[in-house]
Amino acid sequence: MPLELKLLDATLHRTDTQTRMPFRFGIAVMTAAPHVFLRCRYEIDGQVVTGIAAEGLLPRWFDKSPEKQADQEIDEMLLVIRQAVGFARQAAPAPAFDFWRQVYQSQVMWAREQGFPSLLAQFGVSMVERTMLDALARAEHCNLATLLRENRVGLDLAAIHPELAGRTPDEFLPAQPLPKIIARHTVGLSDPLTAADLTSETRIDDGLPQTLEDCIRAYKLRHFKLKAQGDVERDLERLRSVAQVITEHCGKNFAFTLDGNEQYREFPRFVELWDGIQADAALSAFFENLIFIEQPLHRSVALDIAVANIADWENGPPVIIDESDAELSALEQALQLGYAGTSHKNCKGIMKTTAHRCLIKFRNASENTSRYQMSGEDLVNIGPVALLQDLAAQAALGNTSVERNGHHYFRGLTPFPRQISQLMLQQHGDLYTPLANGFARVNITNGELDLTSVNAAPFGVGVEVPMDGFQELSF
Repeated sequence: MPLELKLLDATLHRTDTQTRMPFRFGIAVMTAAPHVFLRCRYEIDGQVVTGIAAEGLLPRWFDKSPEKQADQEIDEMLLVIRQAVGFARQAAPAPAFDFWRQVYQSQVMWAREQGFPSLLAQFGVSMVERTMLDALARAEHCNLATLLRENRVGLDLAAIHPELAGRTPDEFLPAQPLPKIIARHTVGLSDPLTAADLTSETRIDDGLPQTLEDCIRAYKLRHFKLKAQGDVERDLERLRSVAQVITEHCGKNFAFTLDGNEQYREFPRFVELWDGIQADAALSAFFENLIFIEQPLHRSVALDIAVANIADWENGPPVIIDESDAELSALEQALQLGYAGTSHKNCKGIMKTTAHRCLIKFRNASENTSRYQMSGEDLVNIGPVALLQDLAAQAALGNTSVERNGHHYFRGLTPFPRQISQLMLQQHGDLYTPLANGFARVNITNGELDLTSVNAAPFGVGVEVPMDGFQELSF
């Protein structure tokens, strides 16, 4: 029987981080963001165990309301974390899934009353969920993959997807977590592509590659994530430039995804971009290596049957949702509309996505197809906690190609005290390697990340991360 959990207490710490270069995505340009650590102590089977979670508070993703200032969005992200912790304090002792469901349902009702977007509200739940899974894995002396595959969390798949009644996670999840993942490199909308794009003012001399071509050389990249900005002509021009660099350095040995970043509110306008791609001989050949298109339609219309005519798009590529995957029923709605699947980010929830992964595998088997898919996407994740827990989840779910961009926009673990880099280098010498200054950076080799030490840890991290020097926030 799954072990029961009871939350005893929690602490929340914050520090501020700055990027080494701007990250432009959709309507936002990121140059700095707070980073928070949530630690929760649970009573599990008579023992007291601490679990941790962390996330960069990135404005303009959970809530893309253009009238909101970044500080307001950050305050709301902190509020939903505090609120979820409050509901966790009130939750009755229960196995992990039932405990999570209590917090989730309370947060849903509260968010509706407050008018908060579901994606934002459930981010708070996901933080509590991650601390819970970390603590449970420590108590069970196993890793996250084992927790999920052997269903030590008590996950009721049918409670999320009724067609999975009577099925269990071990029927669909990998027998072992992936030992490596392919790093799918983000090409931001303002990222320099070649040395010609740099000036004396924008050039960075910090020991890490900056341009796309330098990143390809340094990391031996072969998977990429490209961005659209909603202007067909400008998108086509940017795609031509990116395609030229990738094909010059990778030949035909590459694959990529295209992120629509919710930039289109009318599907025909996005099809216009696709038609422009197909009409361009060089781009059409380049797009033969496309894996899927991610969330081209704004979340306000992406699941609207009157707008999202995905199923009617003849000869169109696979399209998945990302930001629209906010409600538990969103994936089923999307599949009915003709979407091919969804993404996983830890900030959207692990219990939910585990059920999504099972549904996708079930649909592929039932329909004898490989059409349905789950991707792994990033939210500028960096260590020492958020990145490692995300990798552990992606490995457990079997997501082989995962967007990675935190290492590109941040200079390793330099935003944190040197002691944390030393811990990561000692515990995760396969995932990290030292910079010249002794701080740790992510080690991408032959376009891949080695997850041996991540999978050996309870939930990715495996060491106690000190909170020295971080600001403790009140609840």
